[in-house]
Amino acid sequence: MTRRSGRRPGKQDTRETILTAARDAFAEHGYDRATVRQIATSAGVDPALVHHYFGSKEKLFAATIDFPFSPAEILDRAFADGPDGAGERLVRTFLTVWDSPAGAAGVALFRSAVSNPLAARLLREFLTTQLLRHAMARLGIDPAQAQLRGALIASQLSGLAVTRYVLQLEPIATAPAETVVAAIGPTVQRYLTGELPSPPPE
Repeated sequence: MTRRSGRRPGKQDTRETILTAARDAFAEHGYDRATVRQIATSAGVDPALVHHYFGSKEKLFAATIDFPFSPAEILDRAFADGPDGAGERLVRTFLTVWDSPAGAAGVALFRSAVSNPLAARLLREFLTTQLLRHAMARLGIDPAQAQLRGALIASQLSGLAVTRYVLQLEPIATAPAETVVAAIGPTVQRYLTGELPSPPPE
């Protein structure tokens, strides 16, 4: 009896192989140090094939964690009109996206990050390099303060995501979006442009 050979790898297999290699590379090296060439070599494909499937390193990174919405869209909505009022616009945009059907994928992503160290590293790297870094640059934030301001904003929005969508803690879970914007927006604005505490003397 002739033994059947395995099926020839198809497009979906190649795409998943690239994604697996990319997850490992981004988690180990971070976004900045991981390269498309490294990822292609690990996946056993030509770098041109990575670009064929994903278009760019940024889009490949987003695909590795299945981020449910475009960082560029969030940044455009929140920061197109400059720093004044950006805190409220950012919270409003955040809620608009998370209250949409795409929000279910966001909830799954957060739950995965809480329980899976690899997912946590990828999500942390994604938020840092694809959202917060670009947000601080768009607003012209002092680079010496950008990392702290970005981390403070992330703590506020991550807490909101967990409270409203994962734990579903009332009354935050069902509060109208504008109520949440009015309550949290000024805090995010202070993290963006307000005075920060001076670091303790060494």
